[in-house]
Amino acid sequence: MTRTSLTVGYVPGATPAKWARTWAQRRPEVPLELRAVTAAEAAAGVRAGAVDVAILRPAADTSGLAVIPLYEETTVAVVPTDHILSAADEIAAADLADEPTLLPEDDVVGWGDAPGFPIDHRPETTMAAIELVAAGVGVLIVPQSLARLYHRKDLTYRPITDAPTCPVGLAFPEGQQSELVEEFIGIVRGRKASSSRGQSDSAPKRTAREKTLAKQAARAAAGKVARRPGRAGRGRR
Repeated sequence: MTRTSLTVGYVPGATPAKWARTWAQRRPEVPLELRAVTAAEAAAGVRAGAVDVAILRPAADTSGLAVIPLYEETTVAVVPTDHILSAADEIAAADLADEPTLLPEDDVVGWGDAPGFPIDHRPETTMAAIELVAAGVGVLIVPQSLARLYHRKDLTYRPITDAPTCPVGLAFPEGQQSELVEEFIGIVRGRKASSSRGQSDSAPKRTAREKTLAKQAARAAAGKVARRPGRAGRGRR
């Protein structure tokens, strides 16, 4: 059965709007639904067919899925606005060495040797961890997009210069894809509307001789046959 719509899942902090706009321009007859999913359910949603593709952070279990890298996010530390670390424009991992840190159950950074010392309590979600940061319980390390998503007036964030980046990718089932999924993959990869994976290569360029012959043929058709090049005849001695 041919699909007549496309459903794109996206995790918190992801911004699929620009690709959705491009889709609407190229395929206005095919509805595209953007569906917010949690980091924990994004990959499972693709495997189960709840969404056709998902924009997610590959720290999740992506078994059975193909993942195309999209971009890398800066890793930041979220702190209260009156925290000593807020005085700097950016910080290093060593600056967090003595700080209590929060590690939510839905952590997407996956920084195995992250600085600081984790507190015993693990909040269920990043949003819940943000509340604890505001209460002065500890520092939270997240991708920059999540710091922006959960921004509060009493909190700020600083880039961690030597932290690993947080990748974001497009996940879809392994194997052959439908035409609509292939179309969306092309859009996120920046493929132009005129191009196609199945499109035949353009005709090869003509050689200089072929161009000369074509010009001569055109002149002949116009009654302006060019004299054939050659040396003028010499008289016999």
